[in-house]
Amino acid sequence: MAAQTATLGLLGRKLYDLQITSGEHFAKLATRNQISKRLLAPPRGRIIDRFGKALASNQTNWRALLLPEETTDVPGTIERFAAIVPLEDHDRTRIAREMRHQRKFVPVMLREFLSWNEMARIELNAPGLPGVLIDVGTTRTYPEGPLTAHIVGYVAPPNEQDVARSALLALPGMRMGRSGIEQSQDDLLRGEAGAVEMEVNSVGRVLAELDRVDGTPGREITLSLDAGLQQAVQNRIGDTAASAVVMDCRNGEVLAMVSTPSFDPSLFDSGVSKAQWIAWTNDERTPLINKAVAGVYPPGSTFKPAVAMAALQNKMISPADCFVCRGYIDVGGARFHCWARHGHGSVNLHLGLKYSCDVYFYEVARRIGMDRIAATSHELGLGTKLDIELPHTRAGLIPTPEWRQKHNHHWNGGDTIVSGIGQGFVQVTPLQLATYTSRIATGRAIGPHLVRAINGKLTPESDPEHWPVLDMPEQAFKAIREGMFAVVNEAHGTAPKARLPIPGIEMAGKTGSAQVRRVSRALRESGHFNSARLPWEYRPHALFICFAPYDAPRYAVSVVIEHGNAGAEFAAPLARNIMTDALLRDPANRRTPPGQTVADAL
Repeated sequence: MAAQTATLGLLGRKLYDLQITSGEHFAKLATRNQISKRLLAPPRGRIIDRFGKALASNQTNWRALLLPEETTDVPGTIERFAAIVPLEDHDRTRIAREMRHQRKFVPVMLREFLSWNEMARIELNAPGLPGVLIDVGTTRTYPEGPLTAHIVGYVAPPNEQDVARSALLALPGMRMGRSGIEQSQDDLLRGEAGAVEMEVNSVGRVLAELDRVDGTPGREITLSLDAGLQQAVQNRIGDTAASAVVMDCRNGEVLAMVSTPSFDPSLFDSGVSKAQWIAWTNDERTPLINKAVAGVYPPGSTFKPAVAMAALQNKMISPADCFVCRGYIDVGGARFHCWARHGHGSVNLHLGLKYSCDVYFYEVARRIGMDRIAATSHELGLGTKLDIELPHTRAGLIPTPEWRQKHNHHWNGGDTIVSGIGQGFVQVTPLQLATYTSRIATGRAIGPHLVRAINGKLTPESDPEHWPVLDMPEQAFKAIREGMFAVVNEAHGTAPKARLPIPGIEMAGKTGSAQVRRVSRALRESGHFNSARLPWEYRPHALFICFAPYDAPRYAVSVVIEHGNAGAEFAAPLARNIMTDALLRDPANRRTPPGQTVADAL
């Protein structure tokens, strides 16, 4: 009886400890075993054009997750899952990496983009897959595909370095922006995590969802782009390796930015095949590069207005000063040719721009020097990194004697001469050319930008008054604009093919052809040289810049056709067509998209 009494006492004491002393603790453990809590990836914010058309949105994505804390045999569970739904080698590598670096309460994605049959097989075998559950998430879609790929960019799963910076990125389904707006605005688009509580049984199978707090969606980014104008520009360019930028020259909003060829951004979300990647990287037309911001080209004669402004700004010449063009000048034992073999005769600023006389600008560049040209060019937006919401933009180059000396080379007079016509070491991007044209057209320090509004609130940059007036003489701007007007509209200008087909609206512009290889003096003087007969990669680039309407500038356009040969012959008509599309659609002055297509209007 004593032994029984002692045993009952011990049992009573143990029951007291379990139910009274430690009751609350064990109740919490039981609840924890019964309820599974996990974080939810927030929906990524949409990207839309200025009229509300979706450029990047989300669609349903069914996926299988593993909760490591709810299974005692993680490797065995993964192998049983792989027998039901096959896992590729890259899936296994990713899962192993996430298992090593993530905490047990963070779900690990086994497979995404599940079909209905795969989900049915997982549910049927659920008792043998403790900790495995089917979850619905979102995947990124790009309704306009390659049309806006270089601007919108794409997303991809985060890597280890990304996860180390933000635990939110460890959640299944989270994506990181890897290019374009997706990358530059990633923090705004990402949102904040939610949470869900689920009732599970002893093997971890979900019985019911008890509570859900959805994540806060990322912010909606409205771009200044007009998707309809973007498509019209793409149609004009076709398969040509080229880039074009259309800008509202009053406030810097980029209305279209096309770089061809392009790529399908949705492939990066689900994984790019090796064959596709090789095809992209081996294409000499570089489809993965946004040529508008990362392609650098000699500007050729489109650089001449900047040289003229440098001379006028520094009072080294007046618009009336004349130089005689005999078809060449000799400097230091070297001969520098004008594109017109027999010359242009006596030429002032107006005629120099109208005829695009090389000798005139050789002389101007020699008088003012490269340092002054570089300073003015930077003020006009050339050779400097522009503050646009895109990664991987390039600054180009306006060379100076100091820059040349840093590279252990001497700067000579010939370097200044060839720089005066946008050749030599001068390099710019198509976006810089559009910005430069906008600044000439308005006299303001316009800066290009793509983000028009965030969650419906307009950005300050969309206000024309946000941009200050350039510290340059208005009379100099007037003389340069008149010269650019003559290029298109006066007899013997270099771009008669750029005249607009719209009655009552006139355009000002400047042609450019930029050599990519040197042409010998003997070949030039032979009279038999024809760059159109060269292999494609050796032909000059064709360029054109313009703004319209001339009397009240609203749109600026820059066009660069890679190895397009002659700016007047090929780039000018293309720019005219693009400007016509912009004027007919007139997106900068509309609140809703036009009711008819450009093709219908023409």
